[in-house]
Amino acid sequence: MFLYNCVQKYIKNWFLRGDLRIFFEYCQYMKPSFAIIGCGRIARRHAEQVIKHGILVAVCDIVAEKANEMATPYNAKAYFSIEDLLKNEKGINVVSICTPNGLHAMHSIKALQAGINVLCEKPLCINTKDGEQMIEAATKAGKELFVVKQNRYNPPVAFLKELIISGKLGKIYSFQINCFWNRPTAYYTGWKGTKDLDGGTLFTQFSHFIDLLYWLLGDVTQVKTLTKNFAHSNIAFEDTGTVLFEMQSGAIGSLNYTVNSFNKNMEGSITVFAEHGTIKVGGQYLNELEYCNVAGIDKPQLPQGNPANGYGFYQGSMSNHDKVYENLIKALQDPQHEFASAEEGLKTVEIIERIYAPSASAS
Repeated sequence: MFLYNCVQKYIKNWFLRGDLRIFFEYCQYMKPSFAIIGCGRIARRHAEQVIKHGILVAVCDIVAEKANEMATPYNAKAYFSIEDLLKNEKGINVVSICTPNGLHAMHSIKALQAGINVLCEKPLCINTKDGEQMIEAATKAGKELFVVKQNRYNPPVAFLKELIISGKLGKIYSFQINCFWNRPTAYYTGWKGTKDLDGGTLFTQFSHFIDLLYWLLGDVTQVKTLTKNFAHSNIAFEDTGTVLFEMQSGAIGSLNYTVNSFNKNMEGSITVFAEHGTIKVGGQYLNELEYCNVAGIDKPQLPQGNPANGYGFYQGSMSNHDKVYENLIKALQDPQHEFASAEEGLKTVEIIERIYAPSASAS
């Protein structure tokens, strides 16, 4: 809609006045305008992509130094409260939420109530009640609420998805998901490691794997969980876990995860055993097609994909925020374009809540 309104307004003025300045103003307004809330490490990935697809109008962080540092290279306005930003900046098309996990709901709802579309970093939130309120706010405002799920764009993951939806694998019997990463004690500073703002290892480190569990294999019917904290006395939750699943399809599987891999990330993988084939997407970040034995299909040569996100002394998931923003723009222009929805983000939260629920404990 923003494209239509701008084209209508500025093309009309350009032809009526023959003013070249109006034409350049029109070209500028063809781009959607963005604001970023939260100016930590992940916000930099967002800013890099925003300027390729739109205009970064404003940024916000309660730490003035962070906000100013983010704003300066992009000639954006720095704010130190979301309320001031929403009050003073009119005409923003999208707000990207990059604050701590436990603040995603509050900040998203405020932006939606101000009449702005929202792209929320993962996880959507850290409890289902907040997620339901976020979706309700989007519905009432008539605005879009999207969530970042960039691992869906990894070439091997996309290949596995196509095999599943095409039926070429046949009936899926079982699966195994491994998440063996390293997060040293020094990583857990500030909000990280706290129950209220972080939420747990599955929310901050491994929610992408839970998203892929649901996106690839469907909903969960049964969960059994064992978790322990072996090496991180400064955090409020587990650093290691094993989860058993039964799926709605009848498939069974396991999730094994830890942040105690010695010195560095070791593996991020999903292996699927099915009627007509076995396939493993592995590497450290679901970035390699390690094994492909499927009836009638040769192992393909897939694109290399993007490198992992680097955050100084540790690395995260694949840096696919370029794909996220390319598809965000398409989804804003075409409501039928497939993009990770708030409802899908909420499903991830629901599954994690079930894993963490006392009733799921196998101990």
